[in-house]
Amino acid sequence: MSGRKKVTVVGAGNVGATCAQELARRDYADVVLVDVKPSLAAGKALDINQAASVLGYEPRVVGVDASGYDATKGSDVVVITAGLPRKPGMSRDDLVKTNEDIVAEVTRQVARRSRNAVLVIVSNPLDAMCHVAKSVSGFPRERVVGMAGILDTARFECFIAQETGLSGKEVTAMVLGGHGDQMVPVVSATTVGGVPLDQLVSKSKITKMVERTKVGGGELVKLLGTSAWYAPGAAAAQMVDAICLDEQRVLPATAYLEGEYGIRDLYMGVPVRLGASGVEEVVKLKLSPAEKKMLKVSEAAVRDVVSVLTHN
Repeated sequence: MSGRKKVTVVGAGNVGATCAQELARRDYADVVLVDVKPSLAAGKALDINQAASVLGYEPRVVGVDASGYDATKGSDVVVITAGLPRKPGMSRDDLVKTNEDIVAEVTRQVARRSRNAVLVIVSNPLDAMCHVAKSVSGFPRERVVGMAGILDTARFECFIAQETGLSGKEVTAMVLGGHGDQMVPVVSATTVGGVPLDQLVSKSKITKMVERTKVGGGELVKLLGTSAWYAPGAAAAQMVDAICLDEQRVLPATAYLEGEYGIRDLYMGVPVRLGASGVEEVVKLKLSPAEKKMLKVSEAAVRDVVSVLTHN
């Protein structure tokens, strides 16, 4: 097939492998899976390829270890999931130093081989790792973007569907801010089938859903003993779709702000228009006074983590 895209996924753990399979099933891109652990990526790639005839896609997934980065050359998008996952009782901030070194090295390897790629960062602490990737790669802000808002929004939408008993397909929500306990679910922009959420659910129930969303990652860590992977992998794949297929979708993502929302020189979760160039526009939402206040709290929390980075 001519004109196929090329996508690299670094990190063949649960999130990376899930993302790779989701992309393989889309059948528009060749996928390179990379992992520092010898043979892990090759094994995951072979497994995904063997599912191809069952699920109906072309088997075009290659797995390499850290000595095989040349296989990633000319990638249109690179998804970086590499890094240590959260363990029970561990905050995202605890991860920052170790994962900074990992993400910096991965970024060096992929950026020198794919100078025109869009980098989609999934590694935690997400907001801080976006700063690392941007600094190390030297890429413009539109080509380094983080996957957080789609996942956080998906969790919020899931809880809304469960609470209302209505189809999750009818829920439209938006979560802004840092990817952590200070995220900002925007209730004023949340609807179910076009009906504002506050007309369907009591204020107290909305508050409970918002609070559950804020600690959604931690809830899964407690249940699984590690970070989630199905929803994060699918969320990253959705971002790759928007970029590779130039869909011009408005999606919540972690973008580098230069004055938007009153925030400067910081990666934060905001609605963006994603297309072939990466972040093609930061979309401005009209926030309520309470939401603006929460966003400022989230900004302070993100700056606190970013301040300890070597690459910033």
